[in-house]
Amino acid sequence: MALECKHIHKLIDKLEALSPERVAEVEDFIDFIQQRDQGRQLSRAPEKSAEPAFTKVWDNQDDAVYDQL
Repeated sequence: MALECKHIHKLIDKLEALSPERVAEVEDFIDFIQQRDQGRQLSRAPEKSAEPAFTKVWDNQDDAVYDQL
């Protein structure tokens, strides 16, 4: 926790040293990263929900030989 706090304070110090225009760019970049991460989570949601069904299909004695490959 203390390490995270120090890291955040270092970032704040760097942000305070930037011009307002650069701070706006950083904010835009942060928004981009958050949107990208949210998009990845949305695209992985169907995969996660289908996982139990596929586990039943893939985890069987008939196909156990393929687990050795």
